[in-house]
Amino acid sequence: MKIELLGTQCSNCVALEKIVKDAIAQSGQFIEFEKISDLGKMISYGVSSTPTLVIDAKVVSVGKVLTVEEVLSLIQQ
Repeated sequence: MKIELLGTQCSNCVALEKIVKDAIAQSGQFIEFEKISDLGKMISYGVSSTPTLVIDAKVVSVGKVLTVEEVLSLIQQ
């Protein structure tokens, strides 16, 4: 599984990055994580709002900060 966080250094992006890392640690799974701040790559996903969470190349959340529980739920789907 690969999780990508599309975002900048805005407060919501930084907050979601911490939450995603916490959720990955709690999941006990091997999950590749990458934060992407390259505008071109963000646009390639067809989103214009950050933070955006992408799991296995599928956009699962746009423009909001999820809870650890919400991220864990997405990981387990």
